[in-house]
Amino acid sequence: MPASVLLVEDEALIRMMLVDMIEEAGHSVVAEAGDIKNGVSLASKAEFDLAILDINVGGDTVEPVASAVAERGKPFFFVSGYGSSGVPEAFMGTKVVTKPCLVAEVQSAIDKALAQTSTN
Repeated sequence: MPASVLLVEDEALIRMMLVDMIEEAGHSVVAEAGDIKNGVSLASKAEFDLAILDINVGGDTVEPVASAVAERGKPFFFVSGYGSSGVPEAFMGTKVVTKPCLVAEVQSAIDKALAQTSTN
């Protein structure tokens, strides 16, 4: 089932690449942010099924965005060039897809995040 995605990634080229991967996996990006302020705003107000969040956004932790997504009960996972290092303490154990990543890895993480939501 296609999902609508909120994507928070500060590097424009990586964000465009992730949008392409998400769309290739059959989903759509309905909101994008390249900084924490816009990320929090979109996480609080936008209509989406799932969020994909870079851990380090412009040198800041994405924790405020992750918190806003979690408060709405929406699933999310992280993408990071550093693996799971840097995951905000409150979200330890949340799935991390390591950049660079493949479409199959993004699709698998999306499927797992959505499946967890439907069983909760």
